[in-house]
Amino acid sequence: MAHSRQALPAVTVAAIGVVFGDIGTSPLYALKEIFSGHHPLPVTPDNILGMLSLVFWAIMLLVSFKYVALIMRADNRGEGGSLALLALLTEKATSPRLAGAVTLLGIFAASLFFGDSMITPAISVLSAVEGLAIISPASSAFVIPVTIAVLAGLFLVQKHGTGAVGLFFGPVMLAWFGVLGALGVHEILVNPGVLRALDPLAAVHFVVNQPGLAFLALGSVVLAVTGGEALYTDMGHFGRFPIRLAWFGFVLPALVLNYFGQGALLLSEPAAIDSPFFRLGPDWAMIPLVMLATMATVIASQAVISGAFSVARQSIQMGLLPRMQIVHTSGKEEGQIYVPFANWMLFLAVIALVLGFKSSSNLAAAYGIAVTGTMMIDTVLIAFVMALLWRWNRLLSFAIAGTLLAVDLAFFAANAIKIPDGGWFPLAMGVAGFAALTTWRRGRRLVAEEIAKQSIPMQAFIDAIDDVHRVCGTAVFLTSSQEGVPHALLHNLKHNQVLHERVVLLTVRTTDAPYVDDAERVSLQRMDKGFMRIVVRYGFMESPDVPRALALCAAFGERFELMETTFYLSRETILPSMALGMLPLRARLFALMSRNAISASDFFKIPTNRVVELGTQLII
Repeated sequence: MAHSRQALPAVTVAAIGVVFGDIGTSPLYALKEIFSGHHPLPVTPDNILGMLSLVFWAIMLLVSFKYVALIMRADNRGEGGSLALLALLTEKATSPRLAGAVTLLGIFAASLFFGDSMITPAISVLSAVEGLAIISPASSAFVIPVTIAVLAGLFLVQKHGTGAVGLFFGPVMLAWFGVLGALGVHEILVNPGVLRALDPLAAVHFVVNQPGLAFLALGSVVLAVTGGEALYTDMGHFGRFPIRLAWFGFVLPALVLNYFGQGALLLSEPAAIDSPFFRLGPDWAMIPLVMLATMATVIASQAVISGAFSVARQSIQMGLLPRMQIVHTSGKEEGQIYVPFANWMLFLAVIALVLGFKSSSNLAAAYGIAVTGTMMIDTVLIAFVMALLWRWNRLLSFAIAGTLLAVDLAFFAANAIKIPDGGWFPLAMGVAGFAALTTWRRGRRLVAEEIAKQSIPMQAFIDAIDDVHRVCGTAVFLTSSQEGVPHALLHNLKHNQVLHERVVLLTVRTTDAPYVDDAERVSLQRMDKGFMRIVVRYGFMESPDVPRALALCAAFGERFELMETTFYLSRETILPSMALGMLPLRARLFALMSRNAISASDFFKIPTNRVVELGTQLII
């Protein structure tokens, strides 16, 4: 995505408002969790400097190098994220087995993202509202009710879109990162000795001298790099350069200054570990600081929720989820969407997390496992990119991928210890999501195979209809297959004994690209006796609009008047069976998902008064 010099400042500010919310709110709880969490470290000078050094170099390696410098080079026509990378690799995979392995990795990464998108709003908002207890210990009883109220308001406004609210995201996050840096600088000037933690040897000495403590602490250090993938996922909205400029020019310095400021405070006042972030501020600024932190965490949560909507739409388009209602909340921005089902499922999960875990420290145990799992998958996928797409030197690729994977594995192993304390939740959500996505993918494949078995060759059908009565108008039969006669066409002929004078067999396809130009969207093949086959292509970031696609057929000399066109859809009823290619439980899950998918007419934006649905039973 190219940006003019004039637009660059505005785009960079917008990126700061959307992209960095998750990683930007980590200072609220990261150091606190390291020294007072489930595996607390003694608050000693050596431990403080060693941990700060680990935090700093983890940010530099995993965020600055891995995501900003390396993975952001692997864009799919400008788009980023696990599913965009999956589509790109699937297109370039040299063998079906490799394509299958890459697909499963990408699907599991998407599943972990849904788990992460449940935890991020809960831990972010809860950690900010916990600042009330610093202002007045008596207000501790209000932390959970206030958190729930803030989250409820956040999810309620989703249906109105983020356009208007988004105008305030950039300035608020600019103020947030400015305050982070200012608070840190003030404390560093009081105790500049904390800057010794910039030396990587401080981290090395800590790990060598206390390997057991260092390993346990890695489970909390990872909290400082949560949100790193958001930089890659949101690349399509803002472009690679504005995100890099914002990161290295403003966000990274602010984060590092704040972490080192908290470290300097702990060197002087170890008792401040109860809330090192809020203790950085002067007493008179506590209420404004809590309010600003709450706004920042709401923005961070908004970015994750919007990301979940985007991943849900991509999953639907790529055949990994059934059709769901997708509401476009902006007439100008394609990416501003609202997915009601995803919104309310996230809301219920987030409220359950707040009520179940009750504190940001308890939630931190659940947080790391999803992040580190996603990071490992991203490392494996970028290794394939280096080998298949960039064709880098194998030794160099192995060295880079091997180093990153070793670091990811260390973080994952440290977080695996916390599975009984809460890490089970994102894993359970990831497994459930993976089961749902792969079940739908497998079920649709079996349905396509069953339809193909029962279909009649198109030319044989056309040759046999000479005596059939033809009526005026156009009939459009939506079919997922580009071969054979659609079931809806056979049923219509059987029951009504007539055919329209113009019959269109229309197939909608999703490509491996995020967007498709209108010039390449439609292909048309004319057949005998008024039949034609039309294939409409959409990118995985687009929403289908069949009437608009048919209007593009004017370029081929074919015009469609909606009031003279009838759309025929086949509504498949799935009957689970033990005889064919799915386990009974998965077959029942697929049947349930199929029954709850929204109608094709709504999904493809076809006027309901022009639709005829014909049922078909399929056994899988």
